[in-house]
Amino acid sequence: MATKHQRLTTPLVRDDGQLRPASWDEALDRAAAGFRGALDEGALTGVFSCSKATNELNFATQKFARVALGTNNVDSCNRT
Repeated sequence: MATKHQRLTTPLVRDDGQLRPASWDEALDRAAAGFRGALDEGALTGVFSCSKATNELNFATQKFARVALGTNNVDSCNRT
């Protein structure tokens, strides 16, 4: 089990194959750019949610998939 001192407290981004600390704004901008790039290239996307998550979290997940990713491919393990 991880101790307090083993947990990340700042985001890391990869530059030239090496991880380095970054601000939250930079890390989130890079994540958004990665999503945008994949969608611009025509990547097929889908989202899988968890039946143990709250209804509110599953709703936010499907909303993110439909609005931000532009996909209706949302699935979960609720039916098992």
